[in-house]
Amino acid sequence: MSKTISIIIPTYNERDNIITLVKRIHGALSSYSYEIVFVDDNSSDGTAELASALSTEYPVRVIVRQNERGLASAVVHGLKHVEGQIVAVMDADLQHPPEVIPALLREIESGADIVVASRYVKEGACQDWGLIRRIMSKGGVFLAHLLLPSTRQINDPMSGFFMLNKQVVASVDLKPTGYKILLEILVVGQFRKVAEVPYTFGTRTSGESKLSARQQKDYLKHIYSLMKRKGELLRFAKFCLVGLSGVLVNTGLLWLLTEFAGFFYLLSAAIGIESSIISNFALNDFFTFHDRRSPGMKLFLGRLIKFNMVSLVGVAINMAILWLLTENLEVYYLLSNLCGIAAATLWNYFVNTWWTWK
Repeated sequence: MSKTISIIIPTYNERDNIITLVKRIHGALSSYSYEIVFVDDNSSDGTAELASALSTEYPVRVIVRQNERGLASAVVHGLKHVEGQIVAVMDADLQHPPEVIPALLREIESGADIVVASRYVKEGACQDWGLIRRIMSKGGVFLAHLLLPSTRQINDPMSGFFMLNKQVVASVDLKPTGYKILLEILVVGQFRKVAEVPYTFGTRTSGESKLSARQQKDYLKHIYSLMKRKGELLRFAKFCLVGLSGVLVNTGLLWLLTEFAGFFYLLSAAIGIESSIISNFALNDFFTFHDRRSPGMKLFLGRLIKFNMVSLVGVAINMAILWLLTENLEVYYLLSNLCGIAAATLWNYFVNTWWTWK
């Protein structure tokens, strides 16, 4: 590859890892034109000074930020200063093995716009992680897949080790919160093909981990921000409005069929429930999920069947919560019903957005 490869490495108090990291990157990329750009958040341990001293022997540049903090924002800052059109992002703690970079490059050369070094594909792994750390990581991935559909094509959207063509982010406004810059890029970036390369997330041997409760909070704030920017919050609001219209259809038919048509009230209720499900589906298909529906009567009927199945489970959830709270916990039945409706609504929305309208 004749193009320069820029490697952005955010740092904060990583002095003990810098020399080993630079040497290993050089060993992996000695036959390539490359640069290493450290974006340092004004480390107090001499990280920036040591990295700068290496520039006499290696293609290293150091950018020191005085009044800003955060891994994701450091990457955004670095993107404004790199020379290469191919950009890699990795941590300085040696948990991202530089020897994987050539494999990322091969995928870029094969036409990928973004290549993710993934812990969650075949032959990928996390070294020496405890159960709680694994649950937190998998839970974060599940949350991203659930709430941000564009991330579902990637098994590890929370990876901090990846490579991209700079054009992916050239014309987008990146506004990350916290550490998960890849998540931001996958949601707002402009790309066609994404690939994943397996790697083993190593064990930190020097320095201190930056993982904290605050970062978990920042991750949730980031998810919320991306949902708002991509219209997923508005989509949920539309889904709730459609659901409210279904309540009117259900109740109206129950009353009309019982009072005027002389139907037994349970039969009227069954007809009302199914009619509200069908009306909800039609409105959601053409209003809430219009950007995800595929044309064709067969696919339309397939979505209707899926929606019906999900909704009937939602009815069961509503009834179960109503009975459980009222009969066993002595909660006022109308409040119990509201709790059931809320739980059923969340079930219906998330399962339909994952399955009916992928």
